[in-house]
Amino acid sequence: MRKHPEITIHDLASELRISASTVSRALNDNKRISIKTRKIVQQKAIDMGYRPNILAANLRIKKTMTIGVVVPRIDRYFFSSAISGIEDYAWTKGFNVIISQSNDLLIKEENCVRTLYNNRVDGMIISISMQTNEDNHLRLFSDNHIPILFFDRFCPTIESDRIVVDDFNSGYQITAHLIERGCKRIAHIAGPELLNIYLDRKGGYLKALSEAGISVGDGYLEVTGLTREEGRAAFARLMSLPNPPDGVFCGNDTTALSALEYCRSNKLKVPEDVALVGFSDEPFSAVVTPSLSTVKQPGYEMGFLAAQRIIERIQNTNLPIPFEQIVLPSKLIIRQSS
Repeated sequence: MRKHPEITIHDLASELRISASTVSRALNDNKRISIKTRKIVQQKAIDMGYRPNILAANLRIKKTMTIGVVVPRIDRYFFSSAISGIEDYAWTKGFNVIISQSNDLLIKEENCVRTLYNNRVDGMIISISMQTNEDNHLRLFSDNHIPILFFDRFCPTIESDRIVVDDFNSGYQITAHLIERGCKRIAHIAGPELLNIYLDRKGGYLKALSEAGISVGDGYLEVTGLTREEGRAAFARLMSLPNPPDGVFCGNDTTALSALEYCRSNKLKVPEDVALVGFSDEPFSAVVTPSLSTVKQPGYEMGFLAAQRIIERIQNTNLPIPFEQIVLPSKLIIRQSS
């Protein structure tokens, strides 16, 4: 099949018998060209199937007008909400967004980051994986003065803007709520402590217990990858202890759902036998029975702010803008499980 040649502004100029510079100005709505001529040129471009060479134009200004986004899992409500916020703001500024997910694997995150770098994105917004314990791939951006912004989970060794939730206070509020409802033996199923969010949530949990004069029971602190399978196994271990907990702070809603399923299978009443609280307010949390208490994170707002901040940096690369950590509040939502 014969390939048709790409239509250029010179083809349009030849067809209309005007100069290529006039065609170029008309296509860009330059006010120096009359409205009548602009309309004629733009209609001819449509008729002939002309496509502007955006790549060439972007190379001239040394920008691709593209932001890269890397998240652990697109199917998590929090991250999909953040992506919506990023795309909504980026669109208003004429930026495209390339989205990729690491599946919480360091090796895949490294590949995503290098691919974005090789595709010359103007900046990158990232929430790192549960396995990210080194920063060489991230330094591709920071060492080459390409804006990088972390949200939710960040790499502490990279100087950059960060947008996070007050995870310490969230962990404190959850634990204080369980204490207020009468729980005396409170366990915590946490995520990997190399990540700021899980370390801070654990810190809030420990502070609330300490203030109430409650000690952490033997085996009451489980560290997992917070998948459905790992969550169920961790909860099963807790409930098989000689003195099982009567309240469990789960590191995410997926783990809380696993705990709920275990209780249902083993005829444990929630919250009478054990109270459960999750984290993230996934859509299923409100519709399962009993409905899950959880913490709502401002995902959309975080994404919107992240796009605002990184585009500001992209458009002002020569200005010494100080790095900033923005901490947003979360909200404890109390439902039937506690």
